[in-house]
Amino acid sequence: MLNIPKTQFEVSSETDASVQADWLVVGVWADQPYTGPAPDLVAALRERGDFAAKHLELAPILNPTRIAAKRLLFVGLGNRTDAKRATLHDAASAAARHITAKKVGAVAFAVPAPEFTLAVGVGLAQGCQGPGIRKTTPTRFTPERFVLVGGSETELPRVRAESRALWLARELVNAPPRELYPETFAVAASDAGRVTGFDVEVWDESRLAAERMGSLLGVAQGSLRPARFAILRYTGAPGKPVLGLVGKGVTFDSGGLSLKPTDGMVDMKCDMAGAAAVLAGVQAVAEMKLPVNVLGVLALVENMPSGNALKLGDVLTARNGKTIEVLTTDAEGRLILADALCFASEQTNFLVNFATLTGACLVALGTETSGLMTNNDAWGDQILAAVSRAGERAWRLPMDSSYDSLIKSKVADMRNTGGGRWGGAIAGGKFLEQFVGDAKWVHLDIAGPAFAEGESAALDAGGTGCMVRAIVEMARGFTP
Repeated sequence: MLNIPKTQFEVSSETDASVQADWLVVGVWADQPYTGPAPDLVAALRERGDFAAKHLELAPILNPTRIAAKRLLFVGLGNRTDAKRATLHDAASAAARHITAKKVGAVAFAVPAPEFTLAVGVGLAQGCQGPGIRKTTPTRFTPERFVLVGGSETELPRVRAESRALWLARELVNAPPRELYPETFAVAASDAGRVTGFDVEVWDESRLAAERMGSLLGVAQGSLRPARFAILRYTGAPGKPVLGLVGKGVTFDSGGLSLKPTDGMVDMKCDMAGAAAVLAGVQAVAEMKLPVNVLGVLALVENMPSGNALKLGDVLTARNGKTIEVLTTDAEGRLILADALCFASEQTNFLVNFATLTGACLVALGTETSGLMTNNDAWGDQILAAVSRAGERAWRLPMDSSYDSLIKSKVADMRNTGGGRWGGAIAGGKFLEQFVGDAKWVHLDIAGPAFAEGESAALDAGGTGCMVRAIVEMARGFTP
């Protein structure tokens, strides 16, 4: 079902000019003299105004001389003073997108400095995978090899692990909903655990009922596809605290009886991007054998309309006994996360959840930045720092008590919608906060960056793999 690239990564100590490849990619700084291969070409391109080395600018040379590679691609890196992981990641991705529109064997990238090995390697992985793999003629072809010239050998295992995790998350999000539904998602999780080395336990609907997961089951009852609940456990530091990661996994969201219009439903196979990030992140942590304990929780449902579907005015009882008045069936993600967070908070005091939760967060922060909400400032700062180190973006939204009224209900402990146009993303966070107990908790609303409606210089349309890199950084820097 899943089409994960098989591209291999390797490091080479050869010179840029001597490495054998179908393409050699060379990054050029806009504010520094160029010292790489074919300096005369770079000088001529700059003199003619054809290439200024602006960030993501490309200049292909199809018949280069005095280098072993068959083709040469200059990619602009922007100013050296502005360089960071995201800069190099996107530059490598843009280069790979240009190259992999056709079949190639080996692609070499001249890593500007060893500290950029991870950014370049995972960026190349980002750029070689697109959503069109089910076309009769694919729109993107993954190379057989990526050669990181001058890269760090010690970073290579991490490059491989993060790349494979990124590919897994994006493929899960891009998979058609007739192929990826709660049962098959759970199978994918079990397969990943078996191959990579972490434990996976899957609960079916009978076990969910026995475990008092009434809020999650309420969402699932409208679909012919039964719910699943996958518990991932990686133990790299026995006896130490556990990092808990919870992912929203609505494999298709029609809105239920609060039916979405076509324009709002067309991309709703992406509503499981949070669960995809958690599964992929745990896979990367396990593959790297990091000295940390991680719990991953995947709440997996379809949200569909039927004669058995959840109705407006229904009241659900979550695992912790709290009651929820349902005023829209299109605010279903928080309903399934309620039970998932209850379970996770029973296992650990350190939680992060990932969810394509609200369109309101998109309105507030756009398509590039996730909204971060927390009940503990120090924990929120730790997670925000991990997101930043990974080259991803998040922004703190307020969560003080003045927003509590957004979820007040007249008939139950709370309602599942803010009831108006204002503060919708925060209303979602305030709802989830009711189910984390005493745990330190961060909510990341990834509705904007998890799915790209159109392509850009560094990214194909479809699933982006949002927060996979950040999860690795969270695990590496986990300090309870």
